[in-house]
Amino acid sequence: MEQNFVERINKSLMDLKMEIISKLIVSNKDFKEIVEGMDPKDLADSASDDIDRKMIEAIGSQELKRLKLIDSALTRIQQGKYGLCMKCGKRIPQDRLEAIPYALMCIECKTAEERRNR
Repeated sequence: MEQNFVERINKSLMDLKMEIISKLIVSNKDFKEIVEGMDPKDLADSASDDIDRKMIEAIGSQELKRLKLIDSALTRIQQGKYGLCMKCGKRIPQDRLEAIPYALMCIECKTAEERRNR
């Protein structure tokens, strides 16, 4: 995978992560109180660190799931495994990764999983 593309996706994932955290701060008083005392550079790492119980309660389950997927994608970038389907190991098309930068599976595997879960 092109290094330029991976760097652009990495920045996009970090921006998305900060956007989610910022929205949570604005919309959730408990979450705001938790992060007010944090150093701004620690804020980006707050979702990937061992989140304290209050923070988990403050974050909606959908947003928590998205933060975990984003952190997983960032980890795969660091490990050089970004863009590989977690199911079949094939490359995930760049168009899919641009649409869903934290995608875990290629379209075929994701479709098959969704069919099984119906």
